[in-house]
Amino acid sequence: MKLDVFGRAVEVVKRNDRWMAFYAGNEGKKRAATDIIIPSTVAESDVVAYVADLCHEWATPAHPSVTIIKPLNYSRRATDHPPR
Repeated sequence: MKLDVFGRAVEVVKRNDRWMAFYAGNEGKKRAATDIIIPSTVAESDVVAYVADLCHEWATPAHPSVTIIKPLNYSRRATDHPPR
């Protein structure tokens, strides 16, 4: 899933029963977010709350929350329009 974590673009995926977090760049590149460790026992429905609690010090008046940009199981349909 792609998240806006207090203004920072973060992608969270589950591979081999492990959550992995990446910082997403503007050009489609990403790098491991080694400072965001999500235990494998955290349910998908709890990831946003867990990341918000872990990274709450990043909050600012302009970026006060963590929001989902793209859900984990999002698949684009042929009828979807590309973002503008």
